[in-house]
Amino acid sequence: MSPATVTHNAAAQRFELTVDGLLCEATYRLQDGVMWMNHTGVPSALEGRGLASQLVSAAVAHAREQGLKIKPVCSYVAVWMRRHPEAADLLA
Repeated sequence: MSPATVTHNAAAQRFELTVDGLLCEATYRLQDGVMWMNHTGVPSALEGRGLASQLVSAAVAHAREQGLKIKPVCSYVAVWMRRHPEAADLLA
């Protein structure tokens, strides 16, 4: 399996990647310079491959590049942020 590439679908307000024909996503709502990260979804057949982490990492990189803050509404995103203190400065 080749590494999956995360893409930013700005129109749908989500980061996504497709593996084995299955869509994985991390969704957000942008309001007043804050990305409200509200959902990560990885099909059960793909769990345990680090795909959700890839999605959140891409969202964090995007937020940093765009000067945005992140509000982790999704429990997975909240845990990811706690485990990655280098991203703490982005917390809203």
